[in-house]
Order: sequence, then structure tokens, then C-alpha cells
Amino acid sequence: MRVDTSGKISLDHIYTQPDPRAYFTTLRELDYHIPQLARPHFAELIAEYRAARGVAVPTVLDLGCSYGINAALLKYGITMGELYQRYGGAGTRALTRDALLARDRELARGGPRTAPARFLGLDASGDALSYALDAGFLDGAVHADLESDDPTGPQRDLLAQADLVISTGCLGYVTERTIARLVAAGGDRRPWMAHFILRMFPFDPIAETLAAAGYETVRREGLFRQRRFATPQERENVLLRLADAGIDPSGLESDGWYYAELHVSRPRP
Repeated sequence: MRVDTSGKISLDHIYTQPDPRAYFTTLRELDYHIPQLARPHFAELIAEYRAARGVAVPTVLDLGCSYGINAALLKYGITMGELYQRYGGAGTRALTRDALLARDRELARGGPRTAPARFLGLDASGDALSYALDAGFLDGAVHADLESDDPTGPQRDLLAQADLVISTGCLGYVTERTIARLVAAGGDRRPWMAHFILRMFPFDPIAETLAAAGYETVRREGLFRQRRFATPQERENVLLRLADAGIDPSGLESDGWYYAELHVSRPRP
């Protein structure tokens, strides 16, 4: 398997398909489930924002949203297990993209089953965004690579609507450059943020960028399993990277799993 610059196997191909079947088929084999673990933390933060700001339906921007997985989990109360079955169960392979979309739109038409929120997605994959929009999981989308370029005027207007920004795995590939551009897009508005980031990636540059923009960041207690290592070589690559950063993997990554931390950032009063 090809590896990327971080030492992880490259899964780029599963994010550029016309529908999520390859995404869920591949990640199911690796026990990928951090969106499920993240859901209650995101739901709690959304509820806190609604109460603190008096906003009945906050707008949530999912950074690196792919096929709108976090939006589906948070809006409809569906689980990762149900999504794995939905896109990888018996008979799913024979369905057309239109048939998959029709089934997903039926789910979306049922309306939110949790506290209401509006979801925007930001991703570099046009295919994934297109599916998430067509399915009704996302209410709006920005197809952009903010690591490389500033958002366009219309993109900036959409990004500026965000009350909260969340992510479950893109940080590390996405850096403080993207975070700075998101903050700048909001002007005087400062969205709350909650980011899950693998321990192999440093969060300090992002925290420093946010601090300079008037944020306080707190790392929540606990560690969160992301997925299993795909190969022994991937495990060795990650253990070497952790060693270089002075991070002890004993009982964690050494046992075969990626682990993430949760950082929550709010504007200082």
C-alpha cells in the first residue's frame, strides 16, 4: 500500500468516488469509528452554543467533511454501525448512485431527530461534497483547498455563516493556514471550534494561531480511538513519529490503534 508523507497509508481514493460505498467498505475493515465517539462531544458543544448565544439553529461548519458523515450522525441520530450497513450491506453494491441518493433523501426528509443545526461542509473533494449535498446531509458546501488559496468572495460569505467549526481527522494534513483563513472569513464573528487531531500531529501551531486571533483552547480529558493500523509498516511509521515527538505510545498506538485528542477553542470574553 502507498503511504503519504505522514507515514499513514494513503486512502485518497475513497474520498473521490461518486458515492460513499468505497469509503465505508474500506474504513469498516479498519474499525474506523471516531465520528461516533465525537458525536456526543459535538452535540454538547452545539447545545452550549445555543444556550449561550440564544441561537435556535446554529450553523456548523464541518472541516474535511467528506460525504457529510458528521452531519448525518448529528442531525439524524444514526450510528456509524448503521451507516456501515447502509452503504456496505447485502445488496448495496447492486444499487445505482441515484438509488442510494433516493434512500438518503428519504432519511433527510424525516428532518432532524436531535437538536436542530444547519450543516456546511468544507472539503477538497468535489465528488464527496456533491453527494453530501444531493443526499441532503449538508445544507451548503465550500469546495476549496484553503491550505493553498484564500476563499473566493462567495466562499467567504458562506464560511462567515459558521457559528461552530468541527473536524474529526483532517487536522495534521490541514494546518494553521486553513484555520487562519477560516477565522479571517468570519471577520468580527468568531466561531467556536472543536477539533479531534491524531496524537502524531502537533496541535501547538493551530493553538497559537487561534490564540493570536483571540481564542482560548482547552484540551479535553481522554483519548479517542480513530482506527486500527492497516499494516505493520504503518504501525512502525507512526511509532517512529511519536518517538520523535517524545510521545509515549505504550498501551495506546503500540497496541495497534491511532489515537486522537479533542481540543475545544472559544473566543476570549
